[in-house]
Amino acid sequence: MPTRPDLNVSFYDHLDPKVTADVYTITVEHLLTKDGVRIDTEADPLPKASDSYEIRAAQFVLDPSSVHAVFPPPGAAGLYTHVLPHITLSRAILPWERQLRGRLAAKEPWLALLVFAAGELDDDPDAQGEFTIRPISELREPGAGINGPELSGTIDGSNPCRTIDLPVAVFHAIVARQDELFHLAHMRDVHTAPQRRDNGEILTEGEYAVLAANRFPRTPGSYAVHLVSLEGWLGRLAPGTLPANEKVRLCSLWSWSFTNDPVGSLDPAGLLRNLVRPGYTDPEGLGLRLAPVGEPSATPETEHARTRLHRGCTAVAYRTLAGEDTYAWYRGPFTPLTAPELPVEATKGPHTTADHALIYDSEYGLFDVSYAAAWTLGRAIALADPDYSSEVVQARRELANRAAALLALSADPARAMTDLDEPAGTAALRKLAAPGFGRGLVEALRAPTVQGPPPVRAARRNRLEPSALLAEPRAHSSLLKLAQDTTPTMPDWLERLGLLNGVPFAHLVPDPRMLPPESLRAFRIDPAWIQALVAGAADVAAHTTLDHDLHPVLTERLSRTGSAPPVAGLLMNSELVRAWPVFDILATTADGEPVGELRRDHLAPDVLLVLWDAVPDQIAIREPGQGIHFGINSEERISLRHLTGNRVGYPTDTEFPDPGVPGSGTVFDYLRPGRGGALPDVLDLGGSGGLLRALSAACLPSGDLSPGQFALELVNAPLEQLLLPPTVRRDCVAGTIAQYGQGAAFGAADPLMVENEGPTSTTTRIAYLRFDTTQLPPPEQIGKALLRVYAAAQDAGDFDLKAYATGNDWGESTLAWADRPALSADPVAGAHVGAVDAWAWLEFDITALLRRHSGDELSVALGKDQGGNGIARIASRGAADNRPHLSITITQPTLDSGEER
Repeated sequence: MPTRPDLNVSFYDHLDPKVTADVYTITVEHLLTKDGVRIDTEADPLPKASDSYEIRAAQFVLDPSSVHAVFPPPGAAGLYTHVLPHITLSRAILPWERQLRGRLAAKEPWLALLVFAAGELDDDPDAQGEFTIRPISELREPGAGINGPELSGTIDGSNPCRTIDLPVAVFHAIVARQDELFHLAHMRDVHTAPQRRDNGEILTEGEYAVLAANRFPRTPGSYAVHLVSLEGWLGRLAPGTLPANEKVRLCSLWSWSFTNDPVGSLDPAGLLRNLVRPGYTDPEGLGLRLAPVGEPSATPETEHARTRLHRGCTAVAYRTLAGEDTYAWYRGPFTPLTAPELPVEATKGPHTTADHALIYDSEYGLFDVSYAAAWTLGRAIALADPDYSSEVVQARRELANRAAALLALSADPARAMTDLDEPAGTAALRKLAAPGFGRGLVEALRAPTVQGPPPVRAARRNRLEPSALLAEPRAHSSLLKLAQDTTPTMPDWLERLGLLNGVPFAHLVPDPRMLPPESLRAFRIDPAWIQALVAGAADVAAHTTLDHDLHPVLTERLSRTGSAPPVAGLLMNSELVRAWPVFDILATTADGEPVGELRRDHLAPDVLLVLWDAVPDQIAIREPGQGIHFGINSEERISLRHLTGNRVGYPTDTEFPDPGVPGSGTVFDYLRPGRGGALPDVLDLGGSGGLLRALSAACLPSGDLSPGQFALELVNAPLEQLLLPPTVRRDCVAGTIAQYGQGAAFGAADPLMVENEGPTSTTTRIAYLRFDTTQLPPPEQIGKALLRVYAAAQDAGDFDLKAYATGNDWGESTLAWADRPALSADPVAGAHVGAVDAWAWLEFDITALLRRHSGDELSVALGKDQGGNGIARIASRGAADNRPHLSITITQPTLDSGEER
């Protein structure tokens, strides 16, 4: 497991632009002075130079590329009662690059995030995130009874913008006050391992601006979230500053909607636990296969069927060429085990039928139609696409015509040098333009006519065979260039097919019981299945012998894409997929490097497919959101975090309000009064009785929380579920022995010898082994750790070999008896050594020792009790095989917030 975090976020209060968007004037003047006294007169001053320039920034329209992520996700339905919606902007300076007119400091953002319930917006009565396109002139001057922003400067009023109308009472009830705006925006510096999201977005390191809303969507129903401009509204945000019976028109730069459904919402934590539960006890529980039904049988036929099912196959109806109805085995591209390689000869093409891909089991009289079905499917998909099929037909005909021309020219040595890729007449023009051609032509015309001997006819030769033609460099190059010119889209089309785009789900998962509801299945990819699929499409229009001979040229052209094939993947059939349109699946190798994600698709509203270019060692499923979101816990309190020291951002295991104080209440006690009997749901941040002052008193010795600190305290890290391998192996990285009275004379000797004839005997020897355990999971996830050594007795058997805890301060080639690390007072584990020369694996249960040293290197010493003339021989790390290693069982972790990672 990686020890470094895969998501590291730093919070900053704001970004201070050097200058904000506005029109600026620069004036340059000259003054003549002498001894500090101006000597030029005001009546006849030196000329001045003046010029104006404008710094422009987003004002009425927001580029979609500026929006990095939103939470809750657009269209999501779930339990969001305790969540403050937020938007993450990829342009970090955006909220501060315009200045609100009338403010003293350029720190409050000119943007705000407003949350509306159904029935609160005139332009969006159903809270679907809708808006009305109006010209800017109707935003500035909306007409009687509607208040617009007070904007200054020259603005083209004919340009359109997105607007929303709402009653003044709703506006004043929801919008943040001027002294609250500062704490609802902050900047994040994100460091994260690259990861592809469901919409193709790549999360990479960078700076982001974040604006949070101040309203909890507590009432069940639909909610619309609008990112609005507050430019021109300063001084009119508090109640009483606008006529109560009028309306407000705002510029909406971005919007989306979600549904708060506390009753019908899913239990994400429970669903995640249920998805990985089959892997808790059975390492194969998450494999994509059909579990056999009934009691095991000892008959060969039953065992054969069970073996086939274990390998991911299923039985399908099959009719032989003779008309017999029987069944055959079928397995799609997803296999729970590594698929065997096929003979190369079996994959050579082109083919016109799928018979070449049929596999017959003569022992049981059954066919395996997996690769034949893949080839037929690829052909059917290709023929169903008129653009692709016409391109491949044209390419084969052009190649055949070019090959026929080259074969005809090959019989004439003079014409064989003709370049068919060259336009007609080009060779003659080149000869005319050659140096000296004109002078030679003039001299030839001046010379007397002489009757010479007739030209000798060139000796003709036999035509080349197609195989010999392809071996001729000029002809091969000409054919390959033609193949490239006539197949502009074919490689990309086949690459998409290789990622299984357009493949029906029944071919991927042939039996629905292999992926039941609320299940997660991991798999490897059978490359031969995908090769058969792509070959079926590539073999279209191959009819003649010449097509067959020229197929290697087309194959060479198509093999130059350089794209990585899929190697492994994941299928998820769960309501989580429907509820979370976008969420993170982080796949990494054992050393923490991300695995490349090639495809992520919803095959159905509740079925997700992910394909990777390598087999991951760890998979983390994380709740959607840009890493983190804002809100309170299930007890309606804020889970506090450290703001100082070396654990900034980590939980303090305390809450606000403090539940230990009688009558402390909840965060919902810091809400504005409700409107018309509705639930109060908007945070009251400012003032002496607001949340900010009370929360600051609980977190800081003095002063108020800054925007970055306030955001950090409101962070709710996403739920995260890890999928880990059931066992991991750690090989010995260093091993030697220390012998009484001896210096560093043994190094990585093989075998290692263990003997004890007394504390001062020159034959007393202790073996030292070291293992790298820095990349292991946390101690609570280590189920069992076994030290395994391959050992045998040399002179007298039947004794115990004992494992002791020891220090890491020793080197394989420098360990001497005098400076050997001390051993623990008591052994941590023991194993019995049997008869002489009876080599066997010995296992020492060192679970408790490893848990104490998880995340560090681990050294273990092997010794024995004194006497008995027993000598243990242990295969060292330098042995050809059977080397010492740790076998560590990993328990599936419980669901957590993922903050430590």
